Amino acid sequence: MKIGILGAGEIAHEMAKTVAGMADCEVLAVGARELPRAGGFAKEHGIPRAYGSYGELVADKEVELIYIATPHSHHYQHAKLALEAGRHVLCEKAFTANASQARELFALAEARGLFLGEAMWTRFLPMKAKLQQLLHDGAIGQVRSLSASIGYAISDIPRLREPALAGGALLDIGVYVLNFAAIVLGEEIEKVASSCELYETGVDACESVTLTFSGGRMAVLHANMTALSDRGGVICGSEGYIRVGDVETCAPLEVYDGERRLVARHEAPPCHSGYQYEVAAAAKAVREGRGECPEMPHAETLRILELCDRLRDAWGVRYPFE
Repeated sequence: MKIGILGAGEIAHEMAKTVAGMADCEVLAVGARELPRAGGFAKEHGIPRAYGSYGELVADKEVELIYIATPHSHHYQHAKLALEAGRHVLCEKAFTANASQARELFALAEARGLFLGEAMWTRFLPMKAKLQQLLHDGAIGQVRSLSASIGYAISDIPRLREPALAGGALLDIGVYVLNFAAIVLGEEIEKVASSCELYETGVDACESVTLTFSGGRMAVLHANMTALSDRGGVICGSEGYIRVGDVETCAPLEVYDGERRLVARHEAPPCHSGYQYEVAAAAKAVREGRGECPEMPHAETLRILELCDRLRDAWGVRYPFE
């Protein structure tokens, strides 16, 4: 699978290194806003082709799958550019700035017969499947609630402070705890309650979200771009609980019984970066002529973005381009 990387930032470097270690995929080209930046990136990673514009990249007919590595404020624009050029697309999270943009892109991809997916890496990792299997097998009885917190002291990053760049904690890191809740508790949300502290520019800096699912199951979530957290989570069941070391990777998993005794510990399998799973899934979908991945189907991307829209509406956070 010949891949083109759109963007040359930090996540693009990680993806280039990841694909270099895969047997059935290769990065054929990279595109950036300036040719020297793309050229330097290509030289560093041994990529054959470098383009000084995104338009030139997506026009390369030998590139089969475009990986979009730009900030999420530009995902809609860049995904649309690639789809209109006839390219399959794997787009970083958050997929778009809002659900309306995502619906338009999914409709465009379907009309063109192209693959389009969100690179929410948590959904593709083996430990996500391991966690779901433990819960299915009744390792802690009936799941009744969970808590998860993710925080990074990243408010000094300019794009996260800017409303025009869809800044704030929610779309950058809050989507991880929302996806974690979805992985464990499913999609039947009956009530949403939240509280948010705004940054001085008007974007969300810190938030707590409580989701009540069918049957009274509850998720208590926290995201913060001004302070660190351990990124951990706890899933509470009728016969024990599971402590999740990092909700982004669903690892390690520690299973405790009804007496709060550690009965099992599961570590993530060795891997280069973790991003290879989403690439492999996207490549498989393209080869099989499918428009989406079962690990992160369009409906789930939309559901999470609709929830984000609902939360932002409650907080009064609106981006200038909306």
